[in-house]
Amino acid sequence: MTEVADAAVRAPRPRGVPELVRPPRLRKGDRVRLVAPCSPVPAEQLDAAVEALRGWGLEVEPAPHVRERHPRLPYLAGADATRAADLQAAWCDPNVDAVFCVRGGDGAHRTLDLLDFDAMRGAGPKALIGFSDVTAVHEAFAVELGVATVHGPVVGTRYFVGDAAAQEELRTTLFHPERRVLLTSPGAHALVPGRAEGVTFGGNLSLLNDGLATPHSRLSASGGILLLEDIGEDVARLDRMLTHLLRTGWMDGVAGVALGTWTDCPPDPGMIAALMRDRLEPLGVPVLWGLEFGHCSAQLTVPLGVPALLDADDGSLELAVPGLA
Repeated sequence: MTEVADAAVRAPRPRGVPELVRPPRLRKGDRVRLVAPCSPVPAEQLDAAVEALRGWGLEVEPAPHVRERHPRLPYLAGADATRAADLQAAWCDPNVDAVFCVRGGDGAHRTLDLLDFDAMRGAGPKALIGFSDVTAVHEAFAVELGVATVHGPVVGTRYFVGDAAAQEELRTTLFHPERRVLLTSPGAHALVPGRAEGVTFGGNLSLLNDGLATPHSRLSASGGILLLEDIGEDVARLDRMLTHLLRTGWMDGVAGVALGTWTDCPPDPGMIAALMRDRLEPLGVPVLWGLEFGHCSAQLTVPLGVPALLDADDGSLELAVPGLA
């Protein structure tokens, strides 16, 4: 077992947001596995993703059950047990260098309950890539395995297939991570001014809210730079979810907040921004609006579990170290 893998095994399960063990960067010739821990992926999108990743010089292996659909619940990519088995096998296979999630959607929390984290602690670290419902997997891998992960496109969807900018953003982060340490977007600006240092974590607001006080979820946001985004939730529901996180005390001690995109969240972005300022300004920490990660074209890839400086005044998130080693 390598020194890095030893460190991953020894990593404590975090109460807050510690810096985590970074996985190795990818190189041409590396073998990667495509898994579907959430919703099913359209066959043509999966085929296109395989072709694109092979164009990067990777050996691409779709997991055995990646094309399945649950026999009774069509919003799930196969039975819980097979989704979990594919994810665990990909992580534990020493010949697999990275694990790409092909879609978000639904079902990640159901998958987590069937993973053998004791067995998985003996493997890796390796890059895990995805977003949306995959937020639950990111959280579990941070808490249970002590490894940093990658908030980036789910490759069997329009957020990767046909999106050249998103593909290049992800490819650069995985192969040349030192080139992607300063993250910003043209419209990024401060909702609440200031600068703060912390460790990146988070992702989809709905998934973080649903995971509160459940197994494999962190107990506190303390010390973290919290990333938040969502899709298809109206402002009142966003309010309820964010207020829930605040009222439980989960947000106490958060260092700063970076807000991504709010796709199809009515009534309009201005109302969402007003909500975020109303709920987050009393925390007294910097809040950045308009960092373009999440459900959008040309999305930013954001490493999770690494120390960073959030500069709301400058509209940027700067990683202290590259996302991958």
